[in-house]
Amino acid sequence: MAAASPSAYERGMLTPEEIIENFDFLGDWDARYAYLVELGEALPGLDVAFRTEANRVQGCMSQVWVCPLADPSKPELLNYVGDCDTTIIKGVLALLIELMSGHTPEQIEALDLDHLFDELNLAEHLSPNRHFGIYSIVELMKAQAKATAQPGQCEANYATSDMLDDRNTIP
Repeated sequence: MAAASPSAYERGMLTPEEIIENFDFLGDWDARYAYLVELGEALPGLDVAFRTEANRVQGCMSQVWVCPLADPSKPELLNYVGDCDTTIIKGVLALLIELMSGHTPEQIEALDLDHLFDELNLAEHLSPNRHFGIYSIVELMKAQAKATAQPGQCEANYATSDMLDDRNTIP
């Protein structure tokens, strides 16, 4: 593996398999909810410049914003920033940010999140509104990634940002 091209694993990004393992290790849903809350609390605050209508998730009862940024060292890769006003969804958002960051738009589009959500049994443990909201977050993130792959389609949202250098990584 070339040093100039770190993998998502080397950068601290989680894979779907690692997320499933983490949830399996926690066992019961009380521990899993606590884990999601911790992840949400660790998510850095979102700069007000990214709290735009274009970055706001539609169809979610919570106020959620998510924005792709070009990786400063490898501009073909996207890193997401985001925020949410509710604890559980903020934790899920943190997982999604960690899962989708460090990838190309094509890799983001190819992620099989239905399988991940099925393995985590999210539908059984979240209200229908929250479950729908999570899919709305995923749809926006994938649409943003697709737009960045098309020149001129996402200039307002897509920027290189040094703010990611001091971004906390999700454990």
